[in-house]
Amino acid sequence: MNELALKLNETLGPIAELLSPIGKRGYFPYGGILGQGAEAKSCDINATIGMAFEEDGSPLVIDAFAKQTNLPKSAFLYASSFGMPKLRQLWAEMQAKKNPGLKSKKYSLPVVTNALTHGIRIIAELFVCEGDEIVVPDLYWDNYSLIFETACGGTIRTFETFAGGEFNVEAMKASLLAPGDKKILILNFPNNPTGYTCTDAIAPQIVAAIKEAAEKGKKIIVVNDDAYFGLVYEEGVHGESLFSDFADLHENVLAVKLDGTTKEDYVWGLRVGFITFAFKGATDEQLKALEAKVAGNVRSAVSNITSLGQSMALEAYSNPAYDEQKAQKYEVLKKRYTKIREIFASHPEYAQSFEVMPFNSGYFMCVKPIGVDAEKVRKHLIEKYSTGTIVLSGLLRLAFATVSLDKIDSLFANVDAAIRELR
Repeated sequence: MNELALKLNETLGPIAELLSPIGKRGYFPYGGILGQGAEAKSCDINATIGMAFEEDGSPLVIDAFAKQTNLPKSAFLYASSFGMPKLRQLWAEMQAKKNPGLKSKKYSLPVVTNALTHGIRIIAELFVCEGDEIVVPDLYWDNYSLIFETACGGTIRTFETFAGGEFNVEAMKASLLAPGDKKILILNFPNNPTGYTCTDAIAPQIVAAIKEAAEKGKKIIVVNDDAYFGLVYEEGVHGESLFSDFADLHENVLAVKLDGTTKEDYVWGLRVGFITFAFKGATDEQLKALEAKVAGNVRSAVSNITSLGQSMALEAYSNPAYDEQKAQKYEVLKKRYTKIREIFASHPEYAQSFEVMPFNSGYFMCVKPIGVDAEKVRKHLIEKYSTGTIVLSGLLRLAFATVSLDKIDSLFANVDAAIRELR
C-alpha cells in the first residue's frame, strides 16, 4: 500500500475501518506531478504543468471557444482535483446558510464532483466492501442498484418506505439493527421517485433511531442524497438536511452529504456537485484525510471536474439577482404542485383508479394503479394518450417538474382514463 494511503488511514483512526479495500488504498498524490507543480507555481519560469500559455502568460485559448462565454480565460484551465478553492469555501458557507443547524457543527470542506451520480459512485467505491448492506427505502432511485450492487458488490436491503402515510421509521430501524455490524444507510429527501420529504415530526424520530442503532454498536455510514434539496412545498415539512443532525450524532455515525447545483439551481448539464463529511469528534486532520481520499478518487478517474462549470457557478452565486431568480423558478414548480393538490380535491373519483403515494416536495409524485399492472398503464398512456410516465416498483412516477401548468389536468385525467379502460 502506498505510504500516503497508510498515513491517511492512520489519521482516520476508527473511521478507516469503514473503508473498502479501494478506500483504504486511496490517497491523493501530493508529491507527484500536482505537488511538484504546486511548489513551482510562483517560479519565474514554470515548466511543470500540462497546459499551454500565450507569450504574455495568459491561457492559450482559441477565440472560437473563448467568445462563447463572458468568463475569463482562466475558466479554461484545469481545476484542482479537490475543486476550485473559492467555490468549495463558498458552497460550505451556503450549506450553513441553508441549514442553520450546521453553523455550530464541524464538517469537511466540500470536494467537487461531477454532480450527484459521480458523488454516489465515489462513496460506493470508498466504503462498500463485497457483501456490505446498503439500507434504503423500497422506493428508491434505480441507479443505486447499478452503483452499489452491480459496480461495487454491495447488497441492497430495502424496507417499506411508508407506514400510515409517513416515513417508516420503525422499519428503517429494524434494518439497521439486523445482523451485521456495518451499515450504509441512504436517505434521499426529497425522495426520487415519490417526491416525499419527512415532516418536522418524523425527522427527530429518524435521527433517534439511527442514534439508537449506533449506541448498540452498529457502525453506520449515513448518506444524505440531497439532490432535490430546498424543493419543499408544504408547511411542517422538514426543510433542513438531516446531515445537520448526523454531523455530531455519535462516534459510530459517519455522515455524508451529497448535493450540488443540478437540481438546486436548475442546471442539469452543468455537472457540479459536492461531497461533504462529518462525524462526532472529528479533527481537522481527519476531515482533510477524507477530502484527500475523495480527491484521489477524482484524480484517478477524471483528473478534475469541469472548470467551466465551476466558474459559471461562482459567477452565478456572486450575482446580486441570484436569490430572486432562484425563488422565481421555485415558484414555477410550487404552482404545479398546488395545482395537483387542487385536482385531487376536485376529482374524488380518481381514488377509484389509483392510490396517491405521500408527496410534498421535489420533482415527482407517484400513483399506484388499482386493479391493473402499472406497466400496462404506462404503455397504454403512450399509445392512446401520448402521455409518458415511468414505472418503478409497481408505481407510476409522474414528473410534474416537466409538465406545464396547463397540461397538469390532462395528465391525471389521462391516467384515470387509461386505468379504467384497462380494467
